[in-house]
Amino acid sequence: MEYLLTDAQWARIALLLPGRVGTEGGRGQDNRRFVEAVLWLMRNGCRWRALPVAWGNWHTTYTRFQRWTAAGIWAQVLAAVQQHDALHTLLLDSTTIRAHQYASGARKKTGRKPWGAATGD
Repeated sequence: MEYLLTDAQWARIALLLPGRVGTEGGRGQDNRRFVEAVLWLMRNGCRWRALPVAWGNWHTTYTRFQRWTAAGIWAQVLAAVQQHDALHTLLLDSTTIRAHQYASGARKKTGRKPWGAATGD
């Protein structure tokens, strides 16, 4: 498996995640694999059921994602990442932003009346 996060990026967020040694509650098999599975899903924009088996069971991943969302874990991770000084670039692409049809060169309507319309004289 090829990870999307570098080791330095993972080290930055690993301490914020539940399920590590020394914390209360259940322990997931592998937090990094889970986070990478979520990143893979978000990057590819596919359904949960399309998660490759190499990343784990789709339903287990979905359930864990929902629990972490309800517990505010993702918000904490996002806040920690946003505080990083090197975060100064925002990437946008056409899969998330749609231009209006007129921006793409579509013919514009001018509001003229058809030739056969009465003028009201």
